[in-house]
Amino acid sequence: MALWHTLAISQSGMQVEELRMQTAAKNIAMANIPQVAGQAALKPWKVMAQQQAVSPFYRLFAGESARAPAFNGVSAYVMEQSQPPRQVLDPQHPMANAQGYVEYPAVNAVEEMMAMTMAVRAYEANVTAFNAAKAMATKALDIGGQR
Repeated sequence: MALWHTLAISQSGMQVEELRMQTAAKNIAMANIPQVAGQAALKPWKVMAQQQAVSPFYRLFAGESARAPAFNGVSAYVMEQSQPPRQVLDPQHPMANAQGYVEYPAVNAVEEMMAMTMAVRAYEANVTAFNAAKAMATKALDIGGQR
């Protein structure tokens, strides 16, 4: 695997984890926003990640074998979760319905904080891998440059 592929894989992982962190932060921010009756309900978001494949033509163009692994990082997208809103009994609230319940987005703050922690750790792991590849390339240049 070429050095550039290694760096690109780490970079794509960092981008996915940054998106995961932003999504969790947005979910936490909207967790306590009451739903207005008659309007579309706020729904939490979730990041979905998948392997990013490289076409065989690109791999041959880059000088790799067509039988080499077709993995070249991670791509991600955000999707809206379809969960019913969380209902809290608060008859004094101005947005309470006839039964006295106020509806909030179905966000679990503990799960979102856990997702943020895992995103930070995965981001750090990708930075470590990126820096290790960079250090190996630098060392290879140093070795190759000595006579």
